[in-house]
Amino acid sequence: MKFVDEAIIHVHAGNGGNGCVGFRREKFIPFGGPDGGDGGAGGNVWLLADEGLNTLVDFRHQRVFRAQRGENGMGRQMAGKAGADAVIRVPVGTVVINTATDEQIGDLTAHGQRLLVAQGGQGGLGNMHFKSSVNRAPRKATPGSPGDERELKLELKVLADVGLLGFPNAGKSTLIRAVSAATPKVADYPFTTLQPHLGVVRIGTDQSFVIADIPGLIEGAADGAGLGIQFLKHVARTRLLLHVVDMAPLDGVTDPVAEIRAIEKELKSYDASLLRRPRWLVLNKADLLAPEQRDQVARAIVRRLRWKHPWYVVSAITREGTWPLCLDIQRLFDELKATSADAARG
Repeated sequence: MKFVDEAIIHVHAGNGGNGCVGFRREKFIPFGGPDGGDGGAGGNVWLLADEGLNTLVDFRHQRVFRAQRGENGMGRQMAGKAGADAVIRVPVGTVVINTATDEQIGDLTAHGQRLLVAQGGQGGLGNMHFKSSVNRAPRKATPGSPGDERELKLELKVLADVGLLGFPNAGKSTLIRAVSAATPKVADYPFTTLQPHLGVVRIGTDQSFVIADIPGLIEGAADGAGLGIQFLKHVARTRLLLHVVDMAPLDGVTDPVAEIRAIEKELKSYDASLLRRPRWLVLNKADLLAPEQRDQVARAIVRRLRWKHPWYVVSAITREGTWPLCLDIQRLFDELKATSADAARG
């Protein structure tokens, strides 16, 4: 299935039903009086987060959604039936934006979460509401009010604990294959990953985390180069960033330090707060270096970067070093969970 992470839809809530002008007519009651009922309320439009969906592709085929109109009021003080709601299923992680105001309406981050995006119109009043001592036979009723109508932009941001950053062909897809059951495409040319892939890394009973393979970034991504910011936004929800870099480029010219600095620049341009998030360095493709060279090359890169965060030397293709990395990631999340629990008791 093609991955689609943005969509524009139009939602129309139902109009309220009109109030009724009616009079009570019974054989032995000559002055029955007004008994016109109220109109029914129009249906609302809701978004419903569904963990069974992972793409917005369905909205390429259907863009307009309408809730049902409320029925008109009737005689004998009978109110019209309320219109049925329209419920639109969207993937968990969907952000909803009103295109007219560029305002974020909501963020659906949990399965079953509902968000009201268009309010149905109120039903009109029947003439029974307008009787008085001076007007005992009013012929006045009000129409139902119109329902809300909006154009919405839906943006899907993947929900993952760990996001993989790096230039194309840094080995991110191979790494996620090595530590999880995810099977992203792997090839020896750039941009083999054109959509985010999620994988679950299981450490033990009740110990697991979700890792996301983010499509490769290049210099100028925050300004639209390459895949642009289309996928940069997917790192916004992650709790930990793994910066994957090829420590042994085959051309012998590419500088791993320059690539890392370029990605840092793009993160800063897109959202400076991402640089303050926990970010670990993963020096990949160690299998291409002789064992006695690996530590020397790795320490040279770390020294030039003045890297103060954790760093790891791994070979994703042989899985060397990947398990200690996963154990440390799980340990970090366990510590964060414990800290959060202590603060809540606190």
